[in-house]
Amino acid sequence: MDSIAELIGILNNEDIKEFKGFLKKKNKRNDVKNIRLFEILETDDINRLKKLYGSSKNKDAYHALRKRLHDSLLFFISNKTFERDNSEAHEALRLLIVGRFLLENHLIKPGFKCLQRAEHKALLLEQFSLLNEILQVRLQYAYLESHPELELLVDRFRVNQHKMQQEAKFQIAYAILRVELQDIHLKGKIVDLNKLVLDTIGKYDISLHELLSFKSLYQLLFIANEYAMIHQNYALVRSFLKTSDEFITRQKVNSVHHSFYYLHILYYLANFNLRNKLFDESLTYLEQLIAGCPPGTVLRAQFHLRYYLLKALNYHYMGEGVQALAILRLGIQQSTLKSNEADLADLQLCLVMFLTQFQDKLALTELRKMIRTDAWYEKKMGMLWTIRKSLLEILIHIQFGDIDLAVSRMKSFKRRYRRYLETVREGRVVHFLRLVEKYLQNPAMVKNKTFIAAIDSMAQDNENQDLFVLGFIAWLKSLITSESPYQALLHLVGTLKLKKDQ
Repeated sequence: MDSIAELIGILNNEDIKEFKGFLKKKNKRNDVKNIRLFEILETDDINRLKKLYGSSKNKDAYHALRKRLHDSLLFFISNKTFERDNSEAHEALRLLIVGRFLLENHLIKPGFKCLQRAEHKALLLEQFSLLNEILQVRLQYAYLESHPELELLVDRFRVNQHKMQQEAKFQIAYAILRVELQDIHLKGKIVDLNKLVLDTIGKYDISLHELLSFKSLYQLLFIANEYAMIHQNYALVRSFLKTSDEFITRQKVNSVHHSFYYLHILYYLANFNLRNKLFDESLTYLEQLIAGCPPGTVLRAQFHLRYYLLKALNYHYMGEGVQALAILRLGIQQSTLKSNEADLADLQLCLVMFLTQFQDKLALTELRKMIRTDAWYEKKMGMLWTIRKSLLEILIHIQFGDIDLAVSRMKSFKRRYRRYLETVREGRVVHFLRLVEKYLQNPAMVKNKTFIAAIDSMAQDNENQDLFVLGFIAWLKSLITSESPYQALLHLVGTLKLKKDQ
């Protein structure tokens, strides 16, 4: 894709209007063509692009114009990003810049006051690199203080340097883990993630106990989440639950100063507990998450839809299907044009999944609202997410009697994803599809002992205990038991039995 078009793609309508105004102010002559080029690339009008510089002799002028437009876009986006970022870290950076400027102009008292506030914020946020810069400026201008505490300042500088070096080592380890994660994804192998993390950290002589912070814990949980998502098996990361819970319990006093990392940690823990069928624990983390997102803030907007998604999923698997559906629909209703499109797609697919399990024909209506192409979903939501959507579509068509369309969709699915599934060694999907095909060819298979045994074997396999995987197995199971897929799912999860016992 064109690099300028990609940059334009991240601008909203208001940004585009502001950028054109920015170019108008910047242009010194009336014949500058940067705004025309911008509008052509924005609309992807090839014919107008050819007319912009008709002669082949003007290729150099065209490329020079593109280069200037590209640089202007980057400058504009960087400024907008800085303006919009109201995070504590950026506030500390602003205080550092202002403090240094004031000291350079001999405004000593307000200058040091800004630096002290910047140091306090950076220390709470564990922004060691930023803190290093702040302390360097304080040391540089320490001679201007009436009573400089130079030894204490030097000690703080040395302690922070050690932490900064440890963090640098951890970032190396994090990079290695991300590369290893990609290898795990492509080769489909299963490793002991806890051992992999400890071995990698040990290799670089990193003290996890000393370094464990909101940022490093967030990064570890990110790795754990990606790893579990690849294998659709969150039991593999269960060991991280206790470590994480103990850490945030100890750090609760300072949690407000780490809102970005803290809230992401709560979100991951809510998700990990959900996928490990620890529903009460998951809901507890969710309530802490939403309590930490004040209404009207950027963080509230970021987690708003995700909160509804995880809450609905918890109630769904607990056996409160009607309440779960209401929560999910409320989340969708509260979305706006500014809502994250990926989060909204998650809610919409979840709604399709719920309705399919309830055998509600609205599932097909809701599925049709997902109008993006598979290629878009693969890029934006990931391959596994798109595969789950495609499988649900096949099941919906079978469920409501459109067998020809189901067969057609299955053939398309195989053409598009067979090679990928073989590459990542995802045999579960292939095996599941084979059973669905057998049923399509001969619905009487639901009484065949071999067919029944194959489904029971899938349901009992340790690798298939993930809630989303069980949802697909439950659909097959319901063909045999003549109950709804949702009832079959609750039997497999165990919550239906629990509700009866209570």
